[in-house]
Amino acid sequence: MQHFDIIIIGAGLSGIDAACHFSMHCPDKTYTIFEGRDNIGGTWDLFKYPGIRSDSDMHTFSYNFKPWTYNKTIADAQTILEYLQETVEEYKITDKINFNHYMTEISWSSQTNQWTVKGTNQKTNQEVKATCNFLMLCTGYYDYEKGYTPDFEGLENYKGRFVHPQQWTADIDYENKEVIVIGSGATAVTLIPSMAEKTKHITMLQRSPSYILSRPLHDGFAKVVHKILPHKLAHFLARWKNILLSMYLYWISRKKPQAVKQFVKGEIKKVLGPDYDVETHFNPKYNPWDERLCAIPDNDLFHTIKDGKCTIVTDHIDTFTNDGILLKSGKELKADLIVSATGLVIKIAGGMKIKVDEQEQDFSKLLNYKGIMMQNIPNLTAIIGYTNASWTLKADLACAYTCRLLKYMDEKGYKACVPQLEGENVEMQPVIDFSSGYIQRALDKLPKQGDKFPWKLHQNYVKDMITLKYRKINDGHLIFT
Repeated sequence: MQHFDIIIIGAGLSGIDAACHFSMHCPDKTYTIFEGRDNIGGTWDLFKYPGIRSDSDMHTFSYNFKPWTYNKTIADAQTILEYLQETVEEYKITDKINFNHYMTEISWSSQTNQWTVKGTNQKTNQEVKATCNFLMLCTGYYDYEKGYTPDFEGLENYKGRFVHPQQWTADIDYENKEVIVIGSGATAVTLIPSMAEKTKHITMLQRSPSYILSRPLHDGFAKVVHKILPHKLAHFLARWKNILLSMYLYWISRKKPQAVKQFVKGEIKKVLGPDYDVETHFNPKYNPWDERLCAIPDNDLFHTIKDGKCTIVTDHIDTFTNDGILLKSGKELKADLIVSATGLVIKIAGGMKIKVDEQEQDFSKLLNYKGIMMQNIPNLTAIIGYTNASWTLKADLACAYTCRLLKYMDEKGYKACVPQLEGENVEMQPVIDFSSGYIQRALDKLPKQGDKFPWKLHQNYVKDMITLKYRKINDGHLIFT
C-alpha cells in the first residue's frame, strides 16, 4: 500500500490548484491525485451542452499564479480546459494524477495519525488503497452522475426528446426544431443564445425570473495592461480590478437592493426597448444576490430575444402533453426537444464515507472552520468556492493556507491538527444564506456555520485573505498534537 504526505481527491480546477501550490511551496512533500473520471477539468470536462462557458470573469476565475492571457474574459469550456492543461504541464503534475480512481471511503486513525483512502480503479475494477498524513478534498459540490429534474406531471406522455443539460450527448439534434428550455439560471441563459442560431425557435420557460447582468466579452482594461505591462503584473491588476468590482456589486446589492434591481432592469430595457415586458420576465421576487446573479457576455441573450429567435414565457407547468407542455394559464407550448435546465444535486465530499477512529461522520452536524476545515476532522482541508464571486479566489486562498499549515506543523513537530470548539458557546446556523433551489434542497445535508469567528463564513475575499494568509495558524481553535 502506497503512502504519501498528501493525497488530493479530484483533478478539477481546485485539485490542480492544490497540486500547483504543493509543487511551489511544499516541494519536499510527496503527493498524488485521485481522479474518478478519465480527464482533468471536472465541470469543464463533464458538461457538453452547447455554449458551456464560465459565468465569472477569467481574470478572477483563473489562478493567481498563472496569468489569463486568452482574448476572452468570459471563456468557453474548451478554452478553460486548454488553460488547465497548460497549467498541468507547466507545473509538471501530469504524472501525479491517477485517472479513473473513484474514491468511496476515507478513514482517519489517531493511533497512526494517518488517513486511509479506499476506492476502485474504474478501468480494472481493482481496489485502490493508500495512506497519507494530510488529505485535501477537491471534489466540488454537486453530483456528477445526475442533475436535478423535478417530478413533472405527465412527462411520460411526451413523445419528443427530453434531456437535462448534465446528460447532454452529441446526438441531440436541435437544428430547425422547436425547443423549450425550462429554467432561468446560469445554464439556461448560456444554452439559449448558442442553440438559437440553429433552432427554428427556442422558448425559455421560467417559473420565476432571475437577475441577469451583461458583462463585456473582452475586458478593455485587461487588454490594455497586458499590452504595456508584464503578464504577471497585468494579471494582478486586472484580477484586483474585477475583485473590487464584484465585491462592490455584492455590497451595494445588500445595502440598496431596490436601487440595484432598478439598475439591472434599466440595463435590460436599453437593449430590449421600452415596449418589452421587463416587469413580467426580468423582475425577480427576491433581492439581488439572494441567489447568484447570472452573467451573460455582451447582452447575447437579450439580442437573441430582440431578434425574435427566442421567446420568454413566465408561467407554471401544469402537465406535459404528447407534443409539449400545458401551462397553468391554459396555453400549450409545443416542442420537438425539451431541455430541463433545472439545477444540480448537491453532493458533499463526492459522496465518500468519512470516518474518524471508525466513527462515521455526519457533516450536517459539524461546523466549518474558516471555510476550509471541519470541526473534529483532523488533517483535512476541503475547497468550496464562493457563491458571490469566482470559485478559484477561495480555492487559491485555501491552497495557500494548507501550505502554511503544513509548514507550521513541520516546524513545531506536530503530526495532527483538528478544529475543536473547546467549550465555546457557538450558535449553529445554515452554512449559507442563499435561496437558490439547489441549496435549499440540500440544507439538511450541508455543514453548519457558527455565529462568530472562526466558525462563520465571510463570503468576502479580502476578509478571507487576511484570515487565511496573515493571521496566525495557532489561534486557539485549531488543536495540535
